[in-house]
Amino acid sequence: MRDDATVTAGDIARLAGVGRAAVSNWRRRFQDFPGPVGGTSSNPLFSLNQVESWLRSQGKLDELPFDERVWQQIRNSADDLQLLSVVSDVACSLVGGGTEPPADLADAASRLAAELGTPETVEFLYRRYVETNSRRVQVPSSEVAATMAALLESPDMVFDPHCGFGGLLVAALDAARRHAGRVFGQERDAAMARLAAARLSARGVKAEIRAGDSLTADAFPDMAADAAICIPPYSERGWGYEELTNDPRWQYGLPPRGESELAWVQHCLARVRPGGQVVVLMPPAAATRRSGRRIRSQLLRTGALQGIIGLPAGSAPQSTQPPHLWLLRRPSDDDAVPSQVLMADCELEDVLPAWRSYLEQSKGAMAIIDLLDDEVDLTPSRYLVRKVAPLTRSVDESRAELAALARELADAVPNVLQEPRALTMTTLGELIRAGAVQLEQTPMRMEIESGDVPLLTAKDVTLGRGPTGKGTVESGTITAQPGDVVIPAITRVVHARVITEEVTLGPHLFMIRVDQELFDPHFLAGFLRLSAERTASTMSGTLRVDVRRAQIPRLPLDEQRRYGEAFRQLEVYERAIDETARVGRQLAAQILEGLTGGALQPVTG
Repeated sequence: MRDDATVTAGDIARLAGVGRAAVSNWRRRFQDFPGPVGGTSSNPLFSLNQVESWLRSQGKLDELPFDERVWQQIRNSADDLQLLSVVSDVACSLVGGGTEPPADLADAASRLAAELGTPETVEFLYRRYVETNSRRVQVPSSEVAATMAALLESPDMVFDPHCGFGGLLVAALDAARRHAGRVFGQERDAAMARLAAARLSARGVKAEIRAGDSLTADAFPDMAADAAICIPPYSERGWGYEELTNDPRWQYGLPPRGESELAWVQHCLARVRPGGQVVVLMPPAAATRRSGRRIRSQLLRTGALQGIIGLPAGSAPQSTQPPHLWLLRRPSDDDAVPSQVLMADCELEDVLPAWRSYLEQSKGAMAIIDLLDDEVDLTPSRYLVRKVAPLTRSVDESRAELAALARELADAVPNVLQEPRALTMTTLGELIRAGAVQLEQTPMRMEIESGDVPLLTAKDVTLGRGPTGKGTVESGTITAQPGDVVIPAITRVVHARVITEEVTLGPHLFMIRVDQELFDPHFLAGFLRLSAERTASTMSGTLRVDVRRAQIPRLPLDEQRRYGEAFRQLEVYERAIDETARVGRQLAAQILEGLTGGALQPVTG
């Protein structure tokens, strides 16, 4: 391995079997943690040798796994733009094909294959590459790929015209529970096509994967596969509209310039035999765009389109919108044109049962004639009868709770006397200098997402809740005691809170400790709350609090306690207001959900 091999924080976390937050914590806590040797401030790179030595010295790593050594050797052999080509060459060398990689990489991968097995090693290289480039590489989830593959009827020849790393073809083979048959694919990126071929060849499959654009440089013009499966690129305007205007594949109409997905659908239909299946994952807009309504109409009229199933949001790797599965079959001369089509919305695990129920019992069937209007809108949810979702709670129960809270609200108002009084004021800074009050500030930077010590955060103080942060006790950590007053240093609305039990404080907090023989904590917190807000400076919509400038009245302890009691009552009243508002909003949402979902009906008169 190269001596200058580097790793990211994510790599370090994987090596040590921890989360990335723990690595950030180590960097802050341990002065001997290796410093970055490259990368950027947001994505630093560290020396693998230095990191490995440090992890061992801390007892966090016994031995660097051999597969990780091999991966780091491959990863550090090329820059980001060339890495896929190197990974593909190494994977191909394991299955006996492709361009030869550097000898040291091929030797390391061969030794790993001898330990893990060739299929497992090729998959390991694929997974590591995708993980390393997760922000740039989009691949279908295994669940989506398996769902699409399960819809195929055990074909002998499967074709994917935009196969990427071969994920759908791998899933099709797994669904068939065999390692025989033939698969074909085409992929624009030559290195990606080589890696897809290696993944399939490692499984003992006769795979033919060619590089090039299936629409403009079709590598299989005479293909007659049993099935085609595809996730096309979405919303491409440069898909070849001008040069492909008279292409014979457009049997259902020339795809509009902005409807590239309909070009891929027709390409798939043209490359399967008569009666062959096509399963395509489409964006929801393809079912509604006016420019594509004529092609959608022809797909329905000829019987090519058999069903559309809406999937959950996030099922498509290219979009967070809920995608649609289009289920098609190339018509043959002997086929009778069907009169209905499946329209369904399903979770992934329900797709195959829904399709079988339609084929066997016509469940979910929609008459095609009812879809052939001016829009030819094929969005399944438009035609489905929504199930009435029962309300999780009775509206009467929520209404009764709101009424009870409203009755108690007036009684929660603090008892105060409307009589002006002049107060002699001092500042908290003066009290600090006199030694009557202690002030401490927590560090501005602390880890609050990993560790085993509960931390009270600034947000916890604002919301009046218990500690939700997680950290460790380090130098500079402050623990608040009962009677201490805590206030956020940076906030949108100033809140001062009297601590009732010992708690470790997170970042961006002031802690004020008073001698309770001289000061009532609630009295101090009440005046700090408004005075600190008035003296705070603003920045980007937030307040930077300077508690030393906050003004506090000079009052005897017994009068402080009267004020403190009033401030405590005010907190109770404010919590009652918040709870009443919460229940009121909950009731409003409940009624809205019930009316729109069918669980409630309006009362007339």
